[in-house]
Amino acid sequence: MASSTIRVVLPQHLRTLAGAGAEVTLKVEARPTQGSVLDALEAQYPMLRGTIRDQLTRQRRPFLRFFACEEDLSHEPPDAPLPDAIASGKEPFLIIGAIAGG
Repeated sequence: MASSTIRVVLPQHLRTLAGAGAEVTLKVEARPTQGSVLDALEAQYPMLRGTIRDQLTRQRRPFLRFFACEEDLSHEPPDAPLPDAIASGKEPFLIIGAIAGG
């Protein structure tokens, strides 16, 4: 399979940690899924390992959400294919910091 160029938008606290801008571009060699995108993100920005998902269980951290094409994909399986608009680079994959409180 050919590689895909994926655009990822990071929340402010992860931008600061990674020393990156609001949007980063990643080469994903595998099929574009949440898992393969996060693998590529952690490979390019190793300081983000453990901040987006648990390093052992690979589960999403509770106060982060994943969006693509205006859909919340936070509870989708990590190996589910991402929409074509994400795989083609037309739309970004969004990692959003959730707000808690009442």
